[in-house]
Amino acid sequence: MGERIPRFVVPANAGTQCRSDQQPLDSLPAFAGTKGRGNDVRRRGLADVVGFAHLARQMDAIVQRIAAQDGAKLEDLLERNGVSAGDRWRMAIAPHDDYAYAGYLYPLVLRNVKARTVIVFGVAHKARQLGLEDQLIFEAFTRWSGPYSDVKVSPLRERLMRTLPKHAWRVSDEMHEIEHSVEAKIPFLQHYNRSVEIVPILVPCMSYARMDELALPLANAISAIMTDEGLEWGRDLALVSSTDAVHYGDQGWGDRDFAFYGCSAEGYAAALDHEQQIMSDCFDGELQPERIERFTRYTLADHDHREYKWTWCGRYSVPFGLLVGWHLQQMRRAPSLHGTILGYATSLDDQRIEVKDLDGMGVTAPATMRHWVGYAAVGFR
Repeated sequence: MGERIPRFVVPANAGTQCRSDQQPLDSLPAFAGTKGRGNDVRRRGLADVVGFAHLARQMDAIVQRIAAQDGAKLEDLLERNGVSAGDRWRMAIAPHDDYAYAGYLYPLVLRNVKARTVIVFGVAHKARQLGLEDQLIFEAFTRWSGPYSDVKVSPLRERLMRTLPKHAWRVSDEMHEIEHSVEAKIPFLQHYNRSVEIVPILVPCMSYARMDELALPLANAISAIMTDEGLEWGRDLALVSSTDAVHYGDQGWGDRDFAFYGCSAEGYAAALDHEQQIMSDCFDGELQPERIERFTRYTLADHDHREYKWTWCGRYSVPFGLLVGWHLQQMRRAPSLHGTILGYATSLDDQRIEVKDLDGMGVTAPATMRHWVGYAAVGFR
């Protein structure tokens, strides 16, 4: 949530040196078919044990509390949007802020991500400090920590990297270990599907043209794997883009002022109106490339795509994921992707749930009229 209280990074492999330099593909763990012997297992630890659940009892309590507090609202939103329990998202947009703040927005969208393998396009919040841009960022772990058990990294990752142009990607365990945007999804994905596997891909700073340049070969690689393996989009494989919506206010964002409309009640209302306009213009209904590019015109500065115009941290992960989805739909001759805006809330709304009694959970940033964050839940059928 913007400038957060420092997260606790819990290394999974004591003594393992995480590198941001490009690793040769043949040095990555060949885990397909292994039994978890010795060095075959490389487990990514936890970046955040405050904002997110990392124990089964925490996750069970979170789900129960969301159901007790906002279950009726959640079911009403799904019913009003014509979403049934059996529907499967092919593509989704979901938040990654503290569970205490984002609350029911997580299950609202992730409950219908039912695929065995989920490709998660995450934000690379600290990529600039590591000098990373214009390339997709993979990792070399075989498993990620989950509240119920470790979550496997799908062997699809290796096939994707072998197929993509070498200039399109790099491996940085360092970037993935300090990044929380993928980690936030895992407990909910695993709660609904204990056998879920993931392919984590971070999307750092890049222009819209570069996004499209990389999205096309990635979609082509995914399509080829789907054909070879007989995979069905939505049932066997799904795409999820991670983002929080606007980061707003004039306090707690370093030396930056993101109070675009001021910090009064009127300014808050104006900011929410702008958020609704962005989502309606870009996500609601049939997905088209011009609508994806429109999102970048809302969020990226006109003069420099490295700078914000409107502060969605997923200003790269969202359009990139949508471009991959659109190209994949074209290649598969699949029905058009149609977006459904399931819900929107902010850290000031009443969906906040109590977590302080759950083994050290809490919040990693304040929520005031001078520092708040928005959350969007969008599914694409």
